[in-house]
Amino acid sequence: MGVGTSGAKSAPRARDVRDAPAPRRAGQHDDRLDADHDTDLDADLDADHGAGPGSEPGDELGIDPDDLPDGLVIADENGRVICFNAAAARITAVPAATALGRHLESALPLEDLEGRRWWQLTDPYGGLAIRVGQPERNLLLPGGREVLVTARYVRTAPTGPVRRVVVSLRDTEARRRTERSHAELIATVAHELRSPLTSVKGFTATLLAKWERFTDDQKKLMLETVDADANRVTRLIAELLDISRIDSGRLEVRRQPVDIGAAVGRHIQAYVTSGQPADRFLLRIEQPLPPLWADPDKIDQVLSNLLENAVRHGEGTVTIDVTPSASPREREDGENAATSVTVSDEGTGIPEESMNRVFTRFWRGSKRGGTGLGLYIVKGIVEAHGGTITVGRAPGGGAEFRFTLPVGTPAYLL
Repeated sequence: MGVGTSGAKSAPRARDVRDAPAPRRAGQHDDRLDADHDTDLDADLDADHGAGPGSEPGDELGIDPDDLPDGLVIADENGRVICFNAAAARITAVPAATALGRHLESALPLEDLEGRRWWQLTDPYGGLAIRVGQPERNLLLPGGREVLVTARYVRTAPTGPVRRVVVSLRDTEARRRTERSHAELIATVAHELRSPLTSVKGFTATLLAKWERFTDDQKKLMLETVDADANRVTRLIAELLDISRIDSGRLEVRRQPVDIGAAVGRHIQAYVTSGQPADRFLLRIEQPLPPLWADPDKIDQVLSNLLENAVRHGEGTVTIDVTPSASPREREDGENAATSVTVSDEGTGIPEESMNRVFTRFWRGSKRGGTGLGLYIVKGIVEAHGGTITVGRAPGGGAEFRFTLPVGTPAYLL
């Protein structure tokens, strides 16, 4: 059914779009749609839909205009609207029953970004007879709402008269969100790169200009700072590459046997070596663990990020629990077919209202540095392994992150 008030005229379905004559006023004769016209138009639209001779496009594809995700508006050879689907009604805020039968310019008043009436500019029923449509562009509805509009002119012959004007409408909100996300990413990258590059440039310029004036200890301190800032830039570039692969679905997972308990132990030892007290970490491993096949480098990346967050933003003891668990994918035998790792701390935790944004890009739990990309990448890596990750409140009051990885045994070993 079309969108409108109860009992209103419904929008034609896919088959009706082709077959329905143009709406007419009372007493108007309908000889203009003669048998030859119908035959030619049927053949043209059947070719468009890929339907064979004698077949109906609606029967062939089973498409109802209201099932389409984008707005669809179709006008006949006289410019009268004969199809106005549910998406078009939602985007334009015009009920289908109101639009059907009206002239296209009245039912769908569009202006370009300079305030000019689009239908008068494009003149679909006049102008050059070789035109086949209008490319996608941003236009304005009454009230200033922006939509993406594409039009196609259906003719019975390459230079014949226009028999149908088919208009596609798309909401710009999704595109705006993407553009905002890209703008935020660029701003974040520029901000994060500025500080280390400024430091690198300053120290190298100073050393080159005044090398003899500094002691060996001063030179060593400057070079260590340059090295740390270079590592920071390298890490940021690696994060950007990971985001690109995650968003495009091209994140590769090279599975190998992984001892997850030993991997956690190595990360803890690295923190202890760098000065963290050994009693700040509590590692508990429940045996036996199922064999785990995963990408060791990417699992290290996940563990590094979660432990760094717990150490930097949490307080008290950082507890890491490694346990066998049920696979995120259902198994009929009910066996433990996955490994879960839980990282928790005793800090203030994450506010309840923020938990649904933790794994989004640019989310920061505090103002203590970071790009806000780490947990987004962690989620992408875990999901690339077929696993899941959740966040909650730890028994000690801090944040608790738990990720579960399926066994992931390669097919050639099964």
